[in-house]
Amino acid sequence: MTQDEGDLDSLVRKRIRALRVAQGWSLEELASRAKLSPSTLSRIENGQRRLALDQMVTLARALDTSLDQLVETATDDVVSSPMIDAAHSQMRWPIKAEPGMSVVRQRMTNPPPDSPSRMRAHPGREWFVVLSGTAVLLLGNRRFRIETNQAAEFPTMLPHALGAEGGPCEILGIFDRDTRRGHQRDGGPQRSDNGGASARPRT
Repeated sequence: MTQDEGDLDSLVRKRIRALRVAQGWSLEELASRAKLSPSTLSRIENGQRRLALDQMVTLARALDTSLDQLVETATDDVVSSPMIDAAHSQMRWPIKAEPGMSVVRQRMTNPPPDSPSRMRAHPGREWFVVLSGTAVLLLGNRRFRIETNQAAEFPTMLPHALGAEGGPCEILGIFDRDTRRGHQRDGGPQRSDNGGASARPRT
């Protein structure tokens, strides 16, 4: 066994135990789900028994994960810098594990549009949390105030718009490719027609 193989073997064993503990399961409970004896599972976790591929598949299924996730070792590019759109006071970070999804930090200074005709609708759901200040969400014919540390989530097939109230407001949101396209067709995910910002979506 090479050093890399030994490191992977040790990592998988630690991961099995960590996932079991995170579920709040005893050795007996996981062993029962994986159709193994508790002593066999104990030896697997402690490195006293060879970990066969078929056992990894069975344990991954019992732990509600995949074999790929169980043996994943990639740790490159852990830290990433944002793409900055200074014109719209926006920073965006792509989520590598979920292609098409991004995290966006947006600073807003203008209120939402005052005309229902300027509100947007598109497939998906939107989610954002207010980092500072107070945001105003127009959703259909309703108006919501979202204050610092509060979050909002809603279906985007309802006409909607977002802006600031009483001064600058910063939000952090998550959106996927489909909902981003819906915003881009209306002139960009960060702006309403009067300079306000639309919420960041998530499916």
